[in-house]
Amino acid sequence: MQLVIDTSTDTASLALVQDNRVLAELTWRCEQNHTTQLLTKLAHLLNQTKLNLQSTSGIIVARGPGSFNGLRVGISTAKGLAFSLGIPMVGISSLEAEAYQHAETSLPICPIFNAGRGEIATAIYQKKHNEWRQLVTEHITTVETLCSQITTKTIFCGEITPLIATQL
Repeated sequence: MQLVIDTSTDTASLALVQDNRVLAELTWRCEQNHTTQLLTKLAHLLNQTKLNLQSTSGIIVARGPGSFNGLRVGISTAKGLAFSLGIPMVGISSLEAEAYQHAETSLPICPIFNAGRGEIATAIYQKKHNEWRQLVTEHITTVETLCSQITTKTIFCGEITPLIATQL
């Protein structure tokens, strides 16, 4: 079983996965309270499923882009658990994980996370001919600049605030 941790945005998630099947997951709006909520939520998830960390064979953690505090808490927790349990840990792109949920469409997928100061973190992915590809690398930009560069029908997903939504 693998433990999945995503604290890259104000909405955090934990999941327990085995053989590509989600055994249990917990998603909550934590704002900037990752430090005080992550381990409590993990204990709750394990208690609800009657599973324990000792049966974990690996940890998957979102490595960003995202909230500095959220990433610090998630990655530190993952590293500490991996070290104490003697199991491997792997980091995945938060943007790619967000986009992959829409992989079965034939359209380009553009995940967006709020980067603050009027900027966004984004990239573009697409699954074509059964191959998942990154079309545009992860970068920081503005919604206005992003929209001027997209010329085809595209799926937008991610942390789209009302302000960002009005600009898309």
